[in-house]
Amino acid sequence: MNKLYIVLILLILLIACNEESAQHEKKSPMEHHEESHTQHNPLSGDLQELTAKEELPAFLKEKHETVSAVYKIALEYADVLEWIPCYCGCGESAGHRSSLNCFIAEIREDEVLWDDHGTRCQVCLEIAVESAKLAKDGKSIQEIRTYIDEKYQEGYSTPTPTEMPA
Repeated sequence: MNKLYIVLILLILLIACNEESAQHEKKSPMEHHEESHTQHNPLSGDLQELTAKEELPAFLKEKHETVSAVYKIALEYADVLEWIPCYCGCGESAGHRSSLNCFIAEIREDEVLWDDHGTRCQVCLEIAVESAKLAKDGKSIQEIRTYIDEKYQEGYSTPTPTEMPA
C-alpha cells in the first residue's frame, strides 16, 4: 500500500479520535524558551514558528506523528501546494492564498515560517496529502488543481484565492 495512502488513513483515524487533551498539559521552562521563535498571525491568531529548514516546529511535539508527517509532506511538495487552493475557509478567515499557507507561511533560504492552522483542520490535511499523492503519481499541477477543485467545489467553504498554474 502506498505510504501516502497509509498517512491519509492514519490522518482520518487521528482526527476521529480527537487528541485535544495533549494540548492542555503544562509546558516546561524549555518549551517556553522554544516559543521565543513563535508569533501569532495577526489576522487569524494562528501560531507561527520560524525554524531551520531541516527542523519541524515545536508546536508539532504534542501532535500525533501523522500530523507531523503531513507537515513534512507540505515542505517537500511546497512547489505543488502553492498552486492548490484550500477549501476550509482559511482564505477569508486567515488570509491564506493557497493550501501551502495552512502549513507554511513562508519559505526562506535556510528557514521556514510554519503555521499551525493545518494541525486543526481535516480539510487542509486531506488536500495536502491528496495533492502530494497525485504529484508523486506523476500528475501535473494543472491535473492536481482540477481534481481538487472538482472534489471540493460543493459542500466546502470558499476556496483560497490561489492563482492558476501556467
